[in-house]
Order: sequence, then C-alpha cells, then structure tokens
Amino acid sequence: MEKRTSEAAKNQAVLQGNEACARGALYAGCRFFAGYPITPSTEIIEMMSSEMQKCGGAFIQMEDEIGSACAIIGARWGGKKAMTATSGPGYTLMQEAIGFAAVTETPIVIVNVQRGGPSTGQPTLSSQQDIYQARYGSHGDYEIIVLSPSSVQEMYDFTVRAFELAEQFRTPVILLADEVIGHMREKVVLKDGSKNIRSVKQKYVVSPQADFFQGENTLVEGQLHDSMGRRIGHMASKSGEFINNINKKISDHIDVIADIKTYFMDDADVAIVAYGSVVRPAINAVKLARKVEDDRIKPKLRIFKDIVKKGVQKTINTDYSHLKVGLVKINTVWPFPEELLKEATKDVHTVIVPEMNVGKYCREVERVLKDKTVIPMSKCGGDIHTPQEILDEILKEVGVDE
Repeated sequence: MEKRTSEAAKNQAVLQGNEACARGALYAGCRFFAGYPITPSTEIIEMMSSEMQKCGGAFIQMEDEIGSACAIIGARWGGKKAMTATSGPGYTLMQEAIGFAAVTETPIVIVNVQRGGPSTGQPTLSSQQDIYQARYGSHGDYEIIVLSPSSVQEMYDFTVRAFELAEQFRTPVILLADEVIGHMREKVVLKDGSKNIRSVKQKYVVSPQADFFQGENTLVEGQLHDSMGRRIGHMASKSGEFINNINKKISDHIDVIADIKTYFMDDADVAIVAYGSVVRPAINAVKLARKVEDDRIKPKLRIFKDIVKKGVQKTINTDYSHLKVGLVKINTVWPFPEELLKEATKDVHTVIVPEMNVGKYCREVERVLKDKTVIPMSKCGGDIHTPQEILDEILKEVGVDE
C-alpha cells in the first residue's frame, strides 16, 4: 500500500503543552529567550535552549527570574521579540519588571505555568491561584492582557496570539497556563512545519516599537514620561494623562482583545463559567447533565458515579435533552470580558464558577452578573475538579438530589 503523506500530516504532532508553547513562540518570531528553570515550566526552557540556536536566536539561562524578566525587556528594545517562562515563585520575582515593561510600553511575553502556593508550595501539582496576581501583581495602575489556554493546541495558538497582542498594544502579555495543561500531551496542528516565521501585517493600536539604534531618541526608564520621553513625574496633570493613556489603550479596545467561547448556551438556564484546565471537566459535566432525563435522574446519577469510581471514561453521545446547562469558556481572562459574559448569560438564572483556588475569579463574575445567582466552586490542594463533582453541583443548584 502506498504510504500516505500530506501537508496536514506533516504539520501535526503529539506534543506536551510546554513543548507546544515553545513551538508557538518560535513560529511567532521569538528570537530571544531568557529564563531560569522551575517546575512545571522547565520543558519550555529546555526546548528553547536548543531551538533558538537553530533559528538564529539567542538563549540565556539567567541567575534568577528577576534577571530573566529584565533581560527580555532589554532584548525587545534591541529589536528581538522576546519571551520568558516560569511558575508562581518566579512570577512573583518578576513583578517589578512587569511594571517597568508596562510603563515603558515594552511588548514582551511571559508564560506562567501555575502550581500550588503560597511560597514554594506544590511544585508538581496544579492550581489557578495566580489569577489575581497576573492582573494586579505589580504596583501602580496599569492594564495587562492575560490569556488562559485549556488544551495543548491552545498552548500553541495562544502563544502566537500573545506575541501579536503584545506588539499591537505595546504591552506585556501573560500566558497563564497551569501544570495540567503544561504537562499533558495531545495532538497539535502546527503552522510551522517548514519552520517559517509567522508573517502578519500587524494592526497597531499604538505606534510600533521604536527599537534602539534606529534613529529614534527614546528614553526607556521607569519614571512617568511624555510622548517625547521627558520626565513628568513631578507634574500631576501630565502624569494623570499618561496613566490614563496606558490604561485606555487596553480598556478602550476590549472588543478586540476579549475572547470567550460558548457551548450549549442557546437554551441554557444554568451556565458554567470556567477558564484554563478546569474547562475540560466542566464541558464533560455539561454533557452529562444534558443527558439526564426526568424519570431516570437517580439511576443515571448512580451509573455515572460507578463509572467514575472504576476509572472508566464514558463515551458521550449527542443526545442532550433534559437539564439545560451550558458553558462559557473564558480565553482572555484579563481584561475581564464583561460585555461578552453578560450577553452569553443573559437568559440564565444561575452561574457556577469552578476554579482551582479559593474562588477569586468568581468575585469578578459576581460583580458583573448582579442579577444572577453566582455559585463559587473552589478547589484547593492541587487536584483538578472531576466532571462528577461539577455535575453534582449542577444537580444541587437545579434542585435534583439523591
């Protein structure tokens, strides 16, 4: 039999999430990487250390995460798209540099593959505990863009998008992954089978980066400054204008940045709002709920529990009929997609928010959906929610108990 080959097959691979992130960065044009190894993001650093030399880029292992974040800022002003990767403890050390990148409007990408904290915490287990730190970690007022992948494919795609958004808005962009997504393996459709760099006509919201040595007189330092690079920190009115401008360039373009995806929301009475790896059990729970029938709720529920106990994965068919439950998947967690969420949930009465922390993102959902019953479903300790746990919460909220 003739061996089948195609361009599609050539551009497919089974990759770990962290490997997919590195491949996405290379395709997006990243040509400088500085980092310090830390579980569970180390595979990104390992892959970039070998691949950078092959494509004419530069890799450097820094003495710590502070140096890593500062190095990529310098590299970007030197004309190279730059990225670093870390986890919670290292991300904490990067906060001053993130604020510096925000005030100097430097387009960089930082990957945080989350693990349990505080402090050294749980190096090998997952969490979503850094969701607020990603938004409010550095001091002062600034806006930031944060993407949250829930699959290996999205680790690739969202990394590419992170570089595009960073350049478009001249700002740091955070890829907020977690250990589950970073270490799982799935089939990925790649766009870089020929190792070509992504070529895209960039639509800039602000003026493009003025790199060093290109004839521009540019002041790059942490004090507030005007459009000519002159310090204005002592001038209240001009300083206020500057802060408003670096915030509004993002807040005024949420319609461009914000991204959600909905499942089974056309007729939903109850919605699950989830991001990152928790999306995976959430969508399975929705499918299970959609299969439950009026007169067979308890028997079916017991069957599902038996299946979970035995560790057998049940094949879900497309017969979704009874419990009208849907899912809103948040891809861009910051800036918060207020209008998209309101529109997606306009016909539901109850919203359940499962997340691997004490219920942080749920507070934002409650703030926006004041007319809904919003139920936090927090889980700490390092284990992701199971579909059964989320299904049980759905059944409880719609008044179905064993």
